[in-house]
Amino acid sequence: MKALVIEDDQDVANYLVKGLKESDFVVDHAADGKEGMMMAASEDYDIMIVDRMLPGMDGLSIIKTVRATGNQVPVLILSALGDVDDRVEGLRGGGDDYLTKPFSFTELLARIESLVRRNRQAAETETVLRVADLEMDLLARTVKRAGQNIDVQPREFRLLEYLMRNAGQVVTRTMLLEKVWDYHFDPQTNVIDVHISRLRAKIDKEFETPLLQTIRGAGYMLRETA
Repeated sequence: MKALVIEDDQDVANYLVKGLKESDFVVDHAADGKEGMMMAASEDYDIMIVDRMLPGMDGLSIIKTVRATGNQVPVLILSALGDVDDRVEGLRGGGDDYLTKPFSFTELLARIESLVRRNRQAAETETVLRVADLEMDLLARTVKRAGQNIDVQPREFRLLEYLMRNAGQVVTRTMLLEKVWDYHFDPQTNVIDVHISRLRAKIDKEFETPLLQTIRGAGYMLRETA
C-alpha cells in the first residue's frame, strides 16, 4: 500500500515514515502544504495522513481541494487541536478520521488499516462509474456516452476504468503501466500513446466536450472541461 504523509514537524514525520515502512507501506513525505497538495494531485495513494496546521497551505484546505476533484482517498487528520469543535470541523471538511497528538503508532496504524479496508469494500461494491455524460457499467462491461453505446476492447476498458476511478486527478504513465498493464518497469514502447489515442477517438471524437486531457509533462486526466 502507498501512503502520503504531509507533516511539517520533522520528528513526527520521521516517526511516521519509519513506522509505516516497517509495516510494509510505500511512503511519500511532504514537509509543507503546497508540496503535499502537488503530490496528492499527481500520485495515486491508498491513504493520506495530513497534519492540520501546515506552512504554505493548511491541512483542511488540502483535503477540501482533493475532495473537490472527486478523489475519495481515505484521509486521517493529525492535529494538536483536540476539542470537539475541531474534530467536527476536520471531519466535515472531508477527513475520514481524526487523531490528536501525541498519539500511539499502534492506534494510528489500526485506524489506517480500518480506513483502507472500508474504502476498498466500498470500491468493490460500486458497479457503475460516471464522469459527466460518460458511463461505465462494470457488471455488464459496457460503456456509454450521452446514451450512445461505445465499443471498447478489453485493454481499453481497463484503461478507461482506471481513468474514471481517478477522474479529476493526473494519472502518470508509470501509474498506467503498473495498474493497467501490470508492468513494473518502462518497456520503452508507445503502447500507452496508442491506447490513449484509440480511446480518445472513441469517447471524445463524436462529442462536443472532450473528456480525456493530456497534461503536458505529467500524464493524463479524465475530466469535464468548462
